[in-house]
Amino acid sequence: MSTTLPAVDTGEKTFLGHPRMLANLFSVELWERFSFYGMQALLLYYMTYSLAEGGLGFDPGLAAGLVGAYGGGVYLSTILGAWLADRVFGSERVLFSSAIVIMCGHVALALLPGVTGLAAGLVLVGVGSGGLKANASSLVGTLYRSGDDRRDAGFSIFYMGINIGALVGPLLTNLAWDAYGFHVGFGLAAVGMAAGLIQYSLARRNLPAAAHEVENPLPRTEYRRWIGIAAAAVALLVVVLATGLLNAGNLADVMAYTAIAATIAYFAVILSSSKVSGVERRRVYSFMPLFVASAAFWSLFQQQFTVVALYSESRLDRNLFGWEMPPGMVQSINPVFIIIFAGVFATLWTRLGSRQPSSPVKFSLGLIVMGIAFLAFIPFAGGGPNSTPLMGLAAILLLFTFAELFISPIGLSVTTKLAPEAFRTQMLALFFLSISLGTTVSGLLAGLYSEETEVPYFAFSGVTAIILGAALLAGAPAIRKAMSGVR
Repeated sequence: MSTTLPAVDTGEKTFLGHPRMLANLFSVELWERFSFYGMQALLLYYMTYSLAEGGLGFDPGLAAGLVGAYGGGVYLSTILGAWLADRVFGSERVLFSSAIVIMCGHVALALLPGVTGLAAGLVLVGVGSGGLKANASSLVGTLYRSGDDRRDAGFSIFYMGINIGALVGPLLTNLAWDAYGFHVGFGLAAVGMAAGLIQYSLARRNLPAAAHEVENPLPRTEYRRWIGIAAAAVALLVVVLATGLLNAGNLADVMAYTAIAATIAYFAVILSSSKVSGVERRRVYSFMPLFVASAAFWSLFQQQFTVVALYSESRLDRNLFGWEMPPGMVQSINPVFIIIFAGVFATLWTRLGSRQPSSPVKFSLGLIVMGIAFLAFIPFAGGGPNSTPLMGLAAILLLFTFAELFISPIGLSVTTKLAPEAFRTQMLALFFLSISLGTTVSGLLAGLYSEETEVPYFAFSGVTAIILGAALLAGAPAIRKAMSGVR
């Protein structure tokens, strides 16, 4: 089916100069991120706090690995969401169903006690978030025609909506946790997701026709085979869990290997498809170094939920005018900066138009800035409790923000531009696979962090990111040539 959009009408009603439906998707993602980050801001502390404090009493290293594995699982599950969208249901229906699953996960965390509630909640939120994320971004891509210079700016505006939710969610759930306990905080995340569902239900009929299309329909004759494959996969999962082959101790390693295997398989499927033209195939090859750069970036950036969370509890001076701020509120600092600077970056890309840096150059700058951010921890390393001023950590997280704006919204945008027509949503799943791999690795790396290893840990991480960014910058001309006209 064709996904070509109609010409933009000069009399078209717009949202900040962009298609009006961007406002609806902006709001949906805002509420979903409110619930997701509101829950994630409590997650590490819920695992590591003692039973007497309302937590589960997990070892901090194990908890960090589980947080990374969970985050990796969220993005790994975008494969399922993207496949269902491209082959069976279309992006819009998968998005709506996924939002319902997410809300059920937050309800489970709020109402079910102990490890049972943790496992049920994280599985439901993880699977649902994966389905929603790939398809929300894909739907944004349907709002723009090929060659529309507003696309990068539109994704930056969409990204700002994500971060409004990411700002407010941790603030409110931390206040709820501080006053009433963890489960009330998780319940507040469920309320936010319910609000998003209601808002989306009222406006979903106004999405463009491309949002409902099934790009590469699965033949009816294939249904039975794929149902069998799904049943076998579920049975295998039950067996490895029941026998202990998959457990909390090795989950992060298994998740990393799974993400790598899925990446190789996905690239092989797309590149070998007869529905992919020669130009499209070259563009997929050009995406590979961007995939590696994205995975490296997220392996550092996602340590906000592991290393930075632990650092904020043990080292950060959180005293504000006599009130001790809950440590999870630190996770709202980055979204504040995103809200301030996303519009600045979007305006910059719009004004530069065809003169803006290419996507590979933006990716390389993001990696270099991320490396500098980790090096900026070194002057504060080795201090005692309350030794790091809040403004010092805020300055480091400002660098996190600049790096993020060079990579994350640009990655979403360039992926939709490089995607073959028959694999539009599934190429977005590949981008999210890079986040899955990076997020899982972030949890594994966090297991190496301790107060004794701070200086070498931050130094190695920062220098490695800078070297990778410089290598990508050197290869940018060749990558751009393979992109065949895409910037």
